[in-house]
Amino acid sequence: MISSMALRFGVFDHVERREIPLGQLCRERLEYLRFADAAGFWGYHKAEHHLTPLDAIASTSAFLAAAAVQTERIRLGPLVYLLPFHHPVRLIEDICLLDHLSSGRLEVGVGRGISPAEHSLWGHDPETARARSEETLAILLAGLSSDKLDYQGTFYQFDGLPIEASPLQKPRPPIWYPGNVEFAAQRGLHTVVFGPPEAIRQAVAQYREVAACASAEPINVGSPIIGGVRHVLVAESDVAAIERGRRSWERYTANLTKLFRQFDLPVPMDPTVGGDFDRAREVRAAVVGSPETVREDVAAFAETGAHYYIGAFCWGDLDHREAMRSMGLFAEEVMPAFR
Repeated sequence: MISSMALRFGVFDHVERREIPLGQLCRERLEYLRFADAAGFWGYHKAEHHLTPLDAIASTSAFLAAAAVQTERIRLGPLVYLLPFHHPVRLIEDICLLDHLSSGRLEVGVGRGISPAEHSLWGHDPETARARSEETLAILLAGLSSDKLDYQGTFYQFDGLPIEASPLQKPRPPIWYPGNVEFAAQRGLHTVVFGPPEAIRQAVAQYREVAACASAEPINVGSPIIGGVRHVLVAESDVAAIERGRRSWERYTANLTKLFRQFDLPVPMDPTVGGDFDRAREVRAAVVGSPETVREDVAAFAETGAHYYIGAFCWGDLDHREAMRSMGLFAEEVMPAFR
């Protein structure tokens, strides 16, 4: 069962490449994270992409290690680790280290990735992505809760492999599986859904229905969390926010679609809505406006049955100052209305 709980707020981040040195980008993002921590955001979720300007910090574990020692309360995690790109034993070791560095604040998102080009450029057959992902997840779940690993699969075989690392959270950190409500509900995983309020309401209902009939023991301990992601830009007025957001949406679209355009591939579950900014606002992929306008979206979200509103505040060519101002307005003039 999904319990009733107070609305939480989180941050989602691609860390898109900008025309500044990488070290400066990292330092700015850590300042952004320290602010989110102090402002009371519940979680920070870092995407993982490779060989694309959509993700300038593709080494998610390394970045989260830095974030763990510079924050105190905010929960941290990948959304998601792209499982086919990681050796499962190394991933077990990384997760255990991050869980201890963060004093048990790690939230582990997993998935296979939506970009076939990333898999191909990495040297993998995209057709094996699902199988690799499922096998790696099975090994991950086993290895995080045992000191010995036995597994015979297509890609990996382990016979009594000693696992010396263990996570701080028992039996393991919470696991997230976004984008597939049915799979998440069957396994008792946290998830993230997308779309306007009615689509989110339907996804929550589907999760409840599937979870009620699930025969397997839930993987996570406690009530499942269902979150929703929006790209948010808060400014002093709707006019100012829309004008700036429209320009930044162009860069976000270019960054997200670069490899798809290069390999002439369609974009699945396109969060940019084909680059159509006005349509993106209609379907709530982009929530852009004054604090009052953004509060209206949060209020509509709160009526869907989901209880975790995740905002991406730094996207496209928004610079550090603009992203900090937007997140600050959200924290000061939007969040307090829902506490």
